[in-house]
Amino acid sequence: MHDARLLLELGDEAERRLARRGYELDLAGLEAMSSRRSAAIGAVDELRAESKRAAAEVGKAAKSGAATAEVDALKERARELKDRIRAAEEEVDAAETALRDLLLTIPNLPSDAAPDGDSDADAVEVRRVGEPPALGFAPRDHVEIGEAMGILDLGRAAKLSGARFSIARGPGAVLERAIASFFLALHTGRHGYTEFSVPYLVTAPTMTGTGQLPKFEEDLFRTGTGDRDLYLIPTAEVPLTALHADEILETESLPRAYTSWTPCFRSEAGSYGRDTRGILRLHQFSKVELVRVCAAEDSPAELETMLGHAEACLRELGLAYRVVRLAAGDMGFNAQLTYDVEVWLPSQDTFREISSCSDCGTFQARRSGIRSKDAQGTRGQVATLNGSGLPIGRTMAAILEQRQAEDGSVTLPEVLVPYTGFRRILADGTTE
Repeated sequence: MHDARLLLELGDEAERRLARRGYELDLAGLEAMSSRRSAAIGAVDELRAESKRAAAEVGKAAKSGAATAEVDALKERARELKDRIRAAEEEVDAAETALRDLLLTIPNLPSDAAPDGDSDADAVEVRRVGEPPALGFAPRDHVEIGEAMGILDLGRAAKLSGARFSIARGPGAVLERAIASFFLALHTGRHGYTEFSVPYLVTAPTMTGTGQLPKFEEDLFRTGTGDRDLYLIPTAEVPLTALHADEILETESLPRAYTSWTPCFRSEAGSYGRDTRGILRLHQFSKVELVRVCAAEDSPAELETMLGHAEACLRELGLAYRVVRLAAGDMGFNAQLTYDVEVWLPSQDTFREISSCSDCGTFQARRSGIRSKDAQGTRGQVATLNGSGLPIGRTMAAILEQRQAEDGSVTLPEVLVPYTGFRRILADGTTE
């Protein structure tokens, strides 16, 4: 969430930057709301000071033996002031709520490093790594491969839960677990992340602090029991970032690097027709998430570090991919700069997003109340970053497609063999 004062100080610059992502900032309206809040707080302060003086006058009159009528009049005035204070405090609450509600809807200011534009067509390619495999035959997509082998079952998943769910069976389930285990071992053993097992259900304040509410209400699955409402997490970014909500972190302990493997739940509202075949865009999928918390000034360097960690997953698997920098109008609500990592899918003859690595600056930290303090006690701002490292389903799809053979078999990346116990899945679903 933004600091209203900072937005007003930036003025036209804030308007310009937000316009790059398609948001029209009403500076006059923001200033009016901010002024209303300041005036309401000032009025409360004045009334409290007046009430304090009135209380003193009552005490002084009573001690001096003033007439009962005079003391009663002073007491009545003191009571009236208390009533006015209550009313003024209600105005403060109303003004603060209105201002907060507005600020919660304003997206992060995009970095000038993000190119102009509002779609994936406006992204700027940074690099390509690896050569798309020359298969020498018409490639099948991951659905055809997986269902022919019997390791994917989308039909029974639909019977259980409806569209946009999947079931992995036998070697397919083993492969999913192997991919996740390999990613976690890579990030904790080589990249220095601390692994967490986190709740999959979180509160509305947790969702609000990390930027999912109120903006993405329609994309979330909500559940409840009795008088308790909880949300299913859309990504482990939410609980991992919120671990330090309303906390002050020692500057010397930064950066902090966290990872978790969780299911993710998304309604994917408005995404119909976009990569909805197979396991590329599901309502429930699993993902290894990366989160970093650092000093605000270090976030650009930390973004490059995190991007390298996401790329390492694909390099180790030997999968061809590219990196793009997203356009300002195509980034997520929380991000000030985002890199997408896109893996090659032979069946589509193109690259498809497999990881987004985003620098959120101080945006989420302000919403969540996360700050820092150095050894001298000086308070500072922290930045948060998040990225996929990586989603299990999309990684599995890329492996099936890039490493397929004409006989219907798939050879696994060598780094996964210790986690699976087999090197190949044959066309009939057996392994060797």
